[in-house]
Amino acid sequence: MSVFKEFREFISRGNVVDLAVGVIIGAAFNSIVKSLVDQVIMPPIGLLTSGVDFAKLEWVLKPENPAAKKAAVAIQYGAFINTLIQFLIVAAVVFLLVKLINNLRRQEAEAPAAPPAPTATEALLMEIRDALKK
Repeated sequence: MSVFKEFREFISRGNVVDLAVGVIIGAAFNSIVKSLVDQVIMPPIGLLTSGVDFAKLEWVLKPENPAAKKAAVAIQYGAFINTLIQFLIVAAVVFLLVKLINNLRRQEAEAPAAPPAPTATEALLMEIRDALKK
């Protein structure tokens, strides 16, 4: 029973929950970036390069042998280019997000602090001053 209790305490900590949310959102963000690269960015680049589909670019090291039922051995550098572009997009978005958060933290730090509340003596002196003005 104590293992279950320890596990429940571990899971209920804020850091674990935040990490789980980050992983789930990261996985969804990965799908969005993959779609952006494969379906939005790469088609115009392929059009500029005379219709070349980067995902199918490869260096064939050993051609396919249908008689022996052996698949071709190839280095798929086009898929690597797509993955590299995906990484650059993710890195740029993360950089912009971190920069935004840092700017918000700097603004909070630079915000003028409220003046300190008057001490009991100062408050008493202000009351006496106000009473004398009346």
